Amino acid sequence: MSQVLGKPQPEDEDDDEEDELVGLADYADGPDSSDADPDSGAEEGGERGVPRPAPRPGTISLPSAKLGVGRGWMLNQLDPFSTEVKPRILLMGLRRSGKSSIQKVVFHKMSPNETLFLESTNKICREDVSNSSFVNFQIWDFPGQIDFFDPTFDYEMIFRGTGALIFVIDSQDDYMEALARLHLTVTRAYKVNTDINFEVFIHKVDGLSDDHKIETQRDIHQRANDDLADAGLEKIHLSFYLTSIYDHSIFEAFSKVVQKLIPQLPTLENLLNIFISNSGIEKAFLFDVVSKIYIATDSTPVDMQTYELCCDMIDVVIDISCIYGLKEDGAGTPYDKESTAIIKLNNTTVLYLKEVTKFLALVCFVREESFERKGLIDYNFHCFRKAIHEVFEVRMRMVKSRKVQNRLQKKKGATPNGTPNVLLQ
Repeated sequence: MSQVLGKPQPEDEDDDEEDELVGLADYADGPDSSDADPDSGAEEGGERGVPRPAPRPGTISLPSAKLGVGRGWMLNQLDPFSTEVKPRILLMGLRRSGKSSIQKVVFHKMSPNETLFLESTNKICREDVSNSSFVNFQIWDFPGQIDFFDPTFDYEMIFRGTGALIFVIDSQDDYMEALARLHLTVTRAYKVNTDINFEVFIHKVDGLSDDHKIETQRDIHQRANDDLADAGLEKIHLSFYLTSIYDHSIFEAFSKVVQKLIPQLPTLENLLNIFISNSGIEKAFLFDVVSKIYIATDSTPVDMQTYELCCDMIDVVIDISCIYGLKEDGAGTPYDKESTAIIKLNNTTVLYLKEVTKFLALVCFVREESFERKGLIDYNFHCFRKAIHEVFEVRMRMVKSRKVQNRLQKKKGATPNGTPNVLLQ
């Protein structure tokens, strides 16, 4: 990246920043990868097994699949040569704790009121989330009644490839049984994979008073950590979030979970810090426009009200674009490289949205007096956008290189442990 924010310079002057970006390593697999199960058939779609209808023009849909835990499917997931394995997020908890509702609201834009009619999940549901190179993972929704520690169930395979484990606790119910299951799940998972991020969603807090919320979180936090300490596992870290599908708390909690799975996060945060400091911007978020998860923000503290305003702005932009931004025949997309929006609030603050990639948007909070220098902000945004695309390019080069290496290994006819493949006649 050859430009300095706020100070135009010749493009061939300096490549120090690009050298720094090339040093990034350990990326997840590319957005072109697909883990769809060919046998899922009509099971793809809603929770009730109804085939998903074709999306209307202007709507945004995500691929999903429902899977059983068949042996052939397990072997496919365990193939070390495969470049299509993405970081996993496991959704676990007791029955009726709200796991499927969370998934539908966050990743399918389902209205919270509609989740009241969802049937109870009776098998493992897997969904691929590949909105962009930064938001690229799988979500596995586990039914509460499944005993995944049964001897016939290969829980080691599941935990071995997991990036984050979200355990959902119903705050409006007696949570003693949930805490016992949480302890069992965490201890077993940690023995298999010490790198898992353990996240606890204290869910359905919309029905609790503020004092009751704080007391419930304190009690669950204390009991869960005491159980780990009694087992000699004090080094296991649990993160706790108060969540509800009826406000933006579930989106913010999921944002923090997903950020831990993004290896480029420090680079993104650094770019945002440079951008806002040179542009007179108070706060900036890098959003995934489909799920409204913010994948990065600057180093200043996040205010819940600020985050809610950003989410509402994205909804407004997408909805209006779906109505007025498409051609008469419905062709085109509601969000493209020309997408931009300015909303002036009644407290001398301006909300400014700009497209970064076809799935990412930058949403900024700017004071009116600072927004008078819009030309400077736009120039600095151009530099920021170019840097983001450079991060994409570095990552894609590494993914392509990894795929070539894996292809060569397969052609040599050797398995990952070095033994030759034997062809059965």
